Amino acid sequence: MSRKPTKGYYVKGHFVALGSELDLELKRELRGDVDLSRTDLKKHSDHLQSLGEQLLTLRKGLLDKLALPDRLLDAMTEAKRITNFEGKRRQMQFIGKLMRKLDEPTVAAIEEALKVQHQGSAKDTLRMHQAEQWRDRLIAQDEALEAWLKLDPDADLQHLRTLVRQARKDAVPAQEGEAPRHGKSFREIFQLVRAKLDGDAAAAQAAEDGAGDEADE
Repeated sequence: MSRKPTKGYYVKGHFVALGSELDLELKRELRGDVDLSRTDLKKHSDHLQSLGEQLLTLRKGLLDKLALPDRLLDAMTEAKRITNFEGKRRQMQFIGKLMRKLDEPTVAAIEEALKVQHQGSAKDTLRMHQAEQWRDRLIAQDEALEAWLKLDPDADLQHLRTLVRQARKDAVPAQEGEAPRHGKSFREIFQLVRAKLDGDAAAAQAAEDGAGDEADE
């Protein structure tokens, strides 16, 4: 017995079944309805759920500035404590429910804070690459040491020279298709340089935060 063909119509080459979600949405648009469709509401709900999950990763300095409701903060603290998968899932659903009760300015502030944190992560990656470049320069070029001392006048010059000499001795030429092998001094130079770059970045961030707090007063 053959099935009855599905009733519907075509829109821009796509078949729309009568009574389907897309059909109802298109009809709402034709009527000029201004209310959000169920699809739009679902997307908005999913977005808030995602924001709630990302909030768990937001660093304390940015989180404190949001002045979120205590109930939401308590729910986030509980979510971080839970290790059981199902329990965690239920708690995140609860956080999503609380997120949907927030007003638009608060949601916008959360989005902005997460954006700031993401930009900070990009800066961390950039500093890591800068540290790698300085490490390679220090090992490859004698004159790089003088350039580094301009950035870090308090550096232990003797210790740094010792590390560079040892890193050059430890370098093992790579065989074809393999990455070069390096010793402990190679890694220590990177850590030393990275610590300096991170320290400078932290000091600059603290100064920026302090200036922002004064402006808010």
